[in-house]
Amino acid sequence: MHPNDKAARVAGAVYLSMVLTAPFSLIYVPRKLIVQGNATATANNILAHETLFRLGIVADLITAVIFIFVVMALYRLLSGVNGTHASHMVALVLVSAAVGFMNVVNNIAALILIRGADFLAVFEKPQRDALAMLFLRLHGQGNVINEIFWGLWLFPFGVLVMRSRFLPRILGVLLIVNGFAYLALSFSSLLLPAYASVVSRFALPAQFGELWIMLWLLIKGAKVEPVAAAET
Repeated sequence: MHPNDKAARVAGAVYLSMVLTAPFSLIYVPRKLIVQGNATATANNILAHETLFRLGIVADLITAVIFIFVVMALYRLLSGVNGTHASHMVALVLVSAAVGFMNVVNNIAALILIRGADFLAVFEKPQRDALAMLFLRLHGQGNVINEIFWGLWLFPFGVLVMRSRFLPRILGVLLIVNGFAYLALSFSSLLLPAYASVVSRFALPAQFGELWIMLWLLIKGAKVEPVAAAET
């Protein structure tokens, strides 16, 4: 197997593994446990399903680690196309991973408040529940901030794919469109929260760009140009 083809398939496999962890922590666990506008019900849900909540915390951390391995695998594949763009791609992912690691602290703080450690005895349970909900909201806003980096790293990634010659140019275009979708989601939530749900519905189709590149890398790999036969 050609080194480029092998590197592409490894990158695709690692990239696709995020599909198992990211939706679990970002979508499934919050929808299962968090009751919007009801701190007490949310706290009771988390206490009743503490293991699930903890799994969500671990999945958040694992996703950030996988993200780092993904970009390193992609750097190995694409750095020969343009070293500067590849370095920008890595830098943006490392910032995103750092934001993700720090953001997990908000969920850990919420869990500590809900469990009611001895030093929190000065707070009544409704107060602890309200503070826990605050930290859960902060975690959600941390994800909104991180969407900026989820979008920005796709721009150098998309450009590299378009210039690579061993990956379809259309995949690079889809990645750039996906990047704009993430930026739209983040800035609509920060600037026009009343319209965030509308923007989310329109942005959803554009967010499949990453899925297409994952599948292509894993299944098709990198197109290796045949070496021309030497003239005699």
